[in-house]
Order: sequence, then structure tokens, then C-alpha cells
Amino acid sequence: MSAALLSAEKTTGVNGTALTIVIILFLLVTVMGFMAARWRSTGPMGSLQEWGLGGRSFGTFITWFLLGGDLYTAYTFVAVPAAMFATGAVSGFFAVPYTIVVYPIIFVFMSRLWSVSHTHGFVTPADFVKGRYGSRGLSLAVAITGILATMPYIALQLVGIQAVLEVMGIGGSGNWLARDLPLLIAFAVLAAYTYSSGLRAPAMIAFVKDGLIYLVILVAIIYLPHKVGGWDHIFGAAQEKMAKPNAVTGKPTGAFIPSSLQFWPYATLALGSAMALFMYPHSITAVLSSKNRHVIRRNASILPAYSFLLGLLALLGWVAIAAGTKPIGLDGKPNPQLVVPQLFEDQFPSWFAGIAFAAIAIGALVPAAIMSIAAANLFTRNIYRDWIKPNATNAQEASVSKLVSLIVKLGALLFVFTLDKTLALNFQLLGGVWILQTFPAIVFGLYTRWFHRWALLAGWAVAMVYGTITAYQQINPATGKHFGSSVGAIDIIGKSGYIALTAFVINVVVAAVLTLVFRALKAPAGEDVTVPRDYRADAGDPSVHDIPELAG
Repeated sequence: MSAALLSAEKTTGVNGTALTIVIILFLLVTVMGFMAARWRSTGPMGSLQEWGLGGRSFGTFITWFLLGGDLYTAYTFVAVPAAMFATGAVSGFFAVPYTIVVYPIIFVFMSRLWSVSHTHGFVTPADFVKGRYGSRGLSLAVAITGILATMPYIALQLVGIQAVLEVMGIGGSGNWLARDLPLLIAFAVLAAYTYSSGLRAPAMIAFVKDGLIYLVILVAIIYLPHKVGGWDHIFGAAQEKMAKPNAVTGKPTGAFIPSSLQFWPYATLALGSAMALFMYPHSITAVLSSKNRHVIRRNASILPAYSFLLGLLALLGWVAIAAGTKPIGLDGKPNPQLVVPQLFEDQFPSWFAGIAFAAIAIGALVPAAIMSIAAANLFTRNIYRDWIKPNATNAQEASVSKLVSLIVKLGALLFVFTLDKTLALNFQLLGGVWILQTFPAIVFGLYTRWFHRWALLAGWAVAMVYGTITAYQQINPATGKHFGSSVGAIDIIGKSGYIALTAFVINVVVAAVLTLVFRALKAPAGEDVTVPRDYRADAGDPSVHDIPELAG
């Protein structure tokens, strides 16, 4: 370490070595992001197919890294261990079975969606809904929901970057500019290379991101338990902390092992999250960028390797308890989101802590880029083209998507500035409450045309209102803020469960009942442009084609 860096650390509290490594790696992936515009290019970046879907050309290897970079985010590195540290297994470890459940869903559903989307040139899930049901209104509902649900998910990535920089001593508790400067810097970098290179940027950076994450977690899970006293001590310390009464509520701090009263919240969080994950537009965008349907199925078979990684990572929250980690922000207040960066800061040499911090920051940039691209595609295809300018050219679509990708990131910043960041996991769970309500229109539509388009729209509307109001009514007892939890009471069965899944059941019931009513009234069902063979088509089949080129 140089004398200058040592001096900086002593006088300013900034970890100069770690910060230098983070800056170097950050600049590396930023350069890669801009260079990616020419990587595997199959045409000009001025079309939505190239900018928003990477030319639909990614094979198994690239798709595996892209999906891994897309699905395993700062949520993985920051929010899951933070939840384990703060309140235990129910709020944190549910993520492990949830990721296990999700892969059969990918294997079964997503290959069908890929086939019909490539046959008809669909770019977004809302495109499919419009083609399947002949309903611009239902398509608009799916698009708006996708954009809305994506913003808190992007916000979670930005919170991850902020946590890393805060632990390194960057940020502060002074005026708003000093406090939120890390988020603004991250926004500017992310916005610039996403605007320039589209989906190819996160696809290329995902190689670096996943490599760093695997390195850091494997070192951490081998080195840290030995350093803090072994797994027996770790589990004992976690059990002791979770049993202690919370100073505000008087109830136990959390759950080391879920009690019988917590089985239902745990199970519904896992199942509801699994059902919701591949309804997110960024997940579907990564799937549609694959070059054939077998790429998707192969990835569904090998992606569970990440679930093993997630299980190890979640346990770092309990390792931090045994290590006596104190996640205190620069404002002097406890913040569980800082626990993993602080653990690395305390237990690792500065140079390796820098690598770990870079892994978290880059792990936030990759999914945030994909999410903003996917949300922009939804706006362009299903709001701008369908409702504002039906004769938009490919170049106009790409230009609008680039601009909207910037606006979506600004919306995510508003979530960060207005919601409670101390429980960032709720950002993702809140998005799940909304996005799961598109499941009936998308997934049911892949198999049946029985549901009436108006009934699906009504079910969506009722569930969105119920889910949002119920989530708003959940108060965090420690802070008194709304949206404090995504688990609410289910009065019918006398238990608590994930609000998203309760809203989904209401959604399906309303849609089913109203479908019978509308069919009895012989209401127009809308034109279905798909046929059964579309759902089994693969690359090379005569019916599969690129997005239609428009004049101009």
C-alpha cells in the first residue's frame, strides 16, 4: 500500500486500497460496456432487435452468464444476508428454495414463450398478450405493471452500490448531495453504457461479475467460518441473537428455525417469488435474447449451481453475527444492508475487500442495465407504438427505448429516496406483489385461450389494488414507515402469507368467474394471431422470423 493511501485512510476514514481496486474494476467494466456495442453485432444498433435483445443471438454459454447476472443481483449479495442477520430464516433463507422452484418453471414455460415470440417477432411479454388475446388494453396493463415492478428492483441494485461505498467511507450524512452522491454516480455510469450498447453491455460485463462473485464467495465461505470460530459457534450465535427480545416490539428478534406459525409465510414467500421471477420483463428479455429454445432448457438445467452459491451467501449474515459485525452507517445509525460489506471490511485485507466490494457493485450494474432495457422495451412497443405512434420506424423505436431506459433509472432513484432502505429486501418483494398479477395473462395464455380478455383485465385490476393497499398498510415497527413488510394476514384461513400470492388467488378467482359471465353474454373474445404449432417452433423453422423491418 502506498504512503499516500495509508495517509488517506488515517485522515479521512476512507479505505484507500479498497477504493482504488473498486475504481479500477469499475472503470474496466465501464469500458467493456461501451465496447460491447460492436460485440457479436448482427446489424446496426439503431433497431430494437439489436439494442434491446442483442440480435437474439446468444448461445448457452453467454445466456448462462446473462441469466445468472440478471437473476443473482445486489439483492443476493446485500439484501438476503442482511435479512438473515436482522431477522433470520423466514425473511432471508426463503430465497434458497425459491430459486430451486423457479428452474422447472423456466424449463416448462419459457421455451414455449420463446417459440411463439420468435415466430411472431414479439419483443416483450405484453406483445405476446396482445397477439394472444387481441387486446391492447390487457397488453397495456401488462406493460405498465412490468415497468412499475422493475423500478423497485433497480432501486435495490443502487442500494447495493451505496452500501459498498458507504462502508468504504464514501457518502456521508451531511446534505443530500453528499449523502446520495454514490447513487448519482452509479446512475450516470449505468445510464451511459446502457444507452450506448443496449443488452450487449450487461451480457459482456456478466462474465466479469460472475467470476468475481464466485471467487469472493468461495474464499469467504472457506476462510471466514474458520476465522470466527467455526460453524458450531456461528449457528449458536445466530440462535442466541434471534431469541433475544426486540427492544421496540418485545418479541423475539427473529427466527433461527421457523416456528409452525411461520411455515405459511415462509412457504408463500418462496412459492410466490418463484412464480413472479420470470414474469419480470428483465428475465423474459434475457430469455428472448437466446438463439433457440434448447438454450433455455439447457440453462434451466445448469442454473441451479447459482442456488448453491446463494445458500452459502445467505449464511454470511449469520457469520457476521458470530464475528460481531456492527453495520453502522456514516450517519451513525444501524443499517443491516451494510452487514456483508462491513464483514468483508473487518475480516479481509484491504486489497481483497476491494475485490469483494467491486463484485457487489458490478453485481448491481449488470441486472440494473438489463432491467432498464426491458422496461424501456415495454414502453416503446406497448405504449409508444400501440397508443402514441403506430407507424413508428425501427430507428424511432430504438431511440425512444434508449431515452426511456434513462427515465426508468430516475424512477428507481425515487424509490431509493422515498422508501425505507434499511429493509431493502422489501423492494424486491414489493415488485413481486405487482408483477405476479401478470402471471394469468402470460402463463395461462401459453396453454389455453379459455380466459376472456376482459376478465383477465378485471382480475389484474382488483389484485393490483388489493396488493398495493395491503402492502402499504404493513408498518415497519422499528421505523413506523409504510411498505414495511410484504407478508400480511389472510383472514379466510387465519394465517399470514406473502401478499403477492394472496392477490394472485384473488386475481384468478375474479378472472375465472367473469370469464363465465362474459362468455354467457357472448362478449367479443378478441383475435388470437397464434396457432398451436407456434408454441413448439425452433430456430430454423420456416415460421420463425426476425422482428419485421418497418420502412424508414
